[in-house]
Amino acid sequence: MRDAITFKCTVCGEENYISTRNKKKHPEKMEVKKFCPRCNKQTAHKERK
Repeated sequence: MRDAITFKCTVCGEENYISTRNKKKHPEKMEVKKFCPRCNKQTAHKERK
């Protein structure tokens, strides 16, 4: 079962990216490094609640 998730910048708090993941195989929250246009640099993006 794949669910849509939103990634939120840990620096400025802006929600920039939408993706999907399998919650049964990966129950923990995801964290990825992505480009934030508001910060204008690569920052850690965490899955928002």
